[in-house]
Amino acid sequence: MKLLLTSSGITNPSLRAALEKLLGKPISEANALFVPTGMHPFPSGGQYAFKAMCGEMSGRLCGLGWKSLGLLELTALTSISKDVWVNAVQEADALLVWGGDPIYISYWMKETGLGELLHTLDDTHVYVGVSAGAMAATTLFGETYPETPTCRQEVISSEQVTFHSTKGDFSMEFRTARGIGLVDFNIIAHLGAEWHTSATIENAEIWANKVPVPTYAIDDSSGVQVVAGDVEVVTEGTWRLFNG
Repeated sequence: MKLLLTSSGITNPSLRAALEKLLGKPISEANALFVPTGMHPFPSGGQYAFKAMCGEMSGRLCGLGWKSLGLLELTALTSISKDVWVNAVQEADALLVWGGDPIYISYWMKETGLGELLHTLDDTHVYVGVSAGAMAATTLFGETYPETPTCRQEVISSEQVTFHSTKGDFSMEFRTARGIGLVDFNIIAHLGAEWHTSATIENAEIWANKVPVPTYAIDDSSGVQVVAGDVEVVTEGTWRLFNG
């Protein structure tokens, strides 16, 4: 399976060109499934998921002009026949995994068997991850939480970590967890984003040092492409590799 792991979706011509190269055809000729599950643990998460499906979010993914676009809601999969949704995944050219809570996404990918299925797909299939959806594809990752999450999670470790911002130092709970292991590196998204006051190079280095694998910190104009084990950063912005 080929991968394009992004911070904020297909936000520029370089990322779009990379996606079409991975697909081997124009987006307008490709079929996709969209996974909104990661948004559910958040207040108004359903609204954000709907906006993403309608192509109204700033990070474009669903609104790229796909030949067909379907919905794959992970929390529903255990209640329906596996033959139904497995066939849909196998027939799709691309799986579009939106952001939210990466530990929650990872939990449901493993609980449903989707993660295991993705390991069996050949290189005619493309995994496109956005933020938490990109992190869930990794073997090991870390995420910060302002408070204890109220959703199902499988966590390896948890600790209070001090980060820095223009408004002073602050402490957050840092949790490490296992993704579904499609790649063996970590992703930190939204590097330098104005709305994410702690997303600095300095904080990314603190974050990366808590996770003992190579870590790509990428901004909203960047993505990490993986084909047959070869890793390439596609960018019109800023990125940094830690522990490489």
